[in-house]
Amino acid sequence: MRKLILLVTLICSVTLSAQTMAFTAIEVKVKPYTQDNIAEAFDKVFEDVKMNQGGVVLERFWNGRTKGMTHRIVFMRTLGVDLVDEGSISPDKNEAFWAKMNNYIDEWGSSYSGRILSWQEGDTEKNPTVHIWDIKAQDQNQFKKGHDNIVKSFKKDFEGRVVGFGTYDIGRPNGATHWVVVTGKDRNDHLMLYDKLEKSSKFTQLIKERGAAEDVRDYEVEILRRKQ
Repeated sequence: MRKLILLVTLICSVTLSAQTMAFTAIEVKVKPYTQDNIAEAFDKVFEDVKMNQGGVVLERFWNGRTKGMTHRIVFMRTLGVDLVDEGSISPDKNEAFWAKMNNYIDEWGSSYSGRILSWQEGDTEKNPTVHIWDIKAQDQNQFKKGHDNIVKSFKKDFEGRVVGFGTYDIGRPNGATHWVVVTGKDRNDHLMLYDKLEKSSKFTQLIKERGAAEDVRDYEVEILRRKQ
C-alpha cells in the first residue's frame, strides 16, 4: 500500500491547467531517534531524480502536531504534468525506499491534497521554519485577492520567505477548506514579523479585505529536505 501511494502520487496528473500547482501531503509517526535515517532514505531515492515543475519536501512537525504524528512528506506538482518522467525511479529503488521507511515508521497518519492558488518562492535554507494556518475561507476569490495585496504591499517584509495560499480539496484536515503558509528563520523571527505587521493600520485593513475566515488550527513544521 505504501509503495502504491508513492507510485500514484508521482505519476498522477489531472488535465486541467498546466499553470495550477497541486500538492499531496502524507503524515507519519517516526520511531524515536530515526529522523536521520528517514532523511538519508529520502536523499538516496531522490538524489538523481529530475523533477518536472514540482518537488518533494520532507518536514518535521513541531508545535500543533496531531495524533502523535512527527513528520510528513509533501509532493508538489503542476496539474497536467507528471512530477517525474516514467522510469526515473526504478522499481528496485522504490521498493528499497519504502522498505526503509517502514523500518522507521511507527504509524501512518492522514493524507490530504489540494491546490496552490498563490505562491511566492523563498529561500528555504535561510528560512526553514514554516507556520501554517488551516482555515475556512468564506469567499475564496476575495481571500486570494486580499492575500496577494498583503504580500505585494509588504514586499520588503516578506522578502526571502515562502508565502502561500491554497485549498484543501481531498481529505480536508479538521474540515479546513484553505491554508496560508509563511516561512521564517525560526520561531522568534515569525513573532517579530507578526509584531511588526500587526502594528500597521494598513495591514489590519488588508486583513479585513480578505473577507470572513474561520481559524481551524495553526501549526509549525521544519523543512528537513527539499528536492526540486
